[in-house]
Amino acid sequence: MKLLIAKRVALIGLLSAAPSLFGETVWLSSLDLKRMTTGWSVANADRGVGGQALSIGGKQFAQGVGTHASSVFRVNLGGQASRFVARVGVDDSAGSHGSVEFIVAGDGKVLWHSGLLAGGKAPVPVDVDLAGVRVLALLGDSITTDHISPAGSIKADSPAGKYLIGRGVKPSDFNSYGARRGNHEVMMRGTFANTRLRNQLAPGTEGGWTTYQPGGDVMSIYDASVTYRAAGVPLMVIAGKEYGSGSSRDWAAKGTYLLGVKVVIAESFERIHRSNLVNMGVLPLQFEAGETAASLKLTGTEVYSLAGAGAALKPRGEVQVRAMSADGSVREFTVAARVDTPEELLAFRHGGILPYVVRQLVSRS
Repeated sequence: MKLLIAKRVALIGLLSAAPSLFGETVWLSSLDLKRMTTGWSVANADRGVGGQALSIGGKQFAQGVGTHASSVFRVNLGGQASRFVARVGVDDSAGSHGSVEFIVAGDGKVLWHSGLLAGGKAPVPVDVDLAGVRVLALLGDSITTDHISPAGSIKADSPAGKYLIGRGVKPSDFNSYGARRGNHEVMMRGTFANTRLRNQLAPGTEGGWTTYQPGGDVMSIYDASVTYRAAGVPLMVIAGKEYGSGSSRDWAAKGTYLLGVKVVIAESFERIHRSNLVNMGVLPLQFEAGETAASLKLTGTEVYSLAGAGAALKPRGEVQVRAMSADGSVREFTVAARVDTPEELLAFRHGGILPYVVRQLVSRS
């Protein structure tokens, strides 16, 4: 029995770590936020009654009948903040299930929620027909997986170092990124933190720096990603040849995903890293032969939009990219989707290999 419970808890953990899929229909007929928050007033969540909508953080969720919420877990996050994971019904007919995760502050405000990982065999198409995309990093040729996710020492003044110090870890006990690869909080802060990385968006710097757009403030890549996420801005990376070369380091794709990067456009990709990006739900796109960021006069300060990367996406299919500069001028170009096979496309449509496998497991349970 204890083993079975442990497996169920582990499964819920996997579900809650899946990509956010806002816009799903979630039937919450039995999900009582007030009970879950042990009496706190949930200021940013309006629980619908009698089939009305539930709004959490501006995202609409439906409330239906004949379904249930079960396996609700509460994890204290320090102070008065708490995390809740609820296994809920996806709809009132198919009987499939998923999970919704909430982070609730001590004053009852819903700080964040994960969206829904739908159950069942049918994938929910990942919407990569994005608009309002900003560039997190504009990089050159031969960016290795060590540039993307370094394995070396952690500097005290880096985002990862500050995180560890804030939790009482002495710099002498930091060890390395490689030694802390089991901690996603450290590893996502270390993504693009290699001291030899040169981001053309932050000229004159070396290391994990970028320029936040709009505004022009130079800050760490991690801090910029957090600011973009808070503003609801999807991100992309632009690079040159042989992006992701070197060792097949899976954290190079995991960290990219955790920073909120949805798309990587490069002149070419290393084979394994390209596959890892797809399996994390990050879309690799390749410039047409002879085209580069420089030849297209891309500065990385533009606002980007993509067409053809959503439901119409096909293996090696064409995707249209539109880049609008601050002066209103527009550049349009075509790139190839490096989702190379139908099998990869299926995993990508599920949001990556993990939610794809978990959905298969859930559908069989």
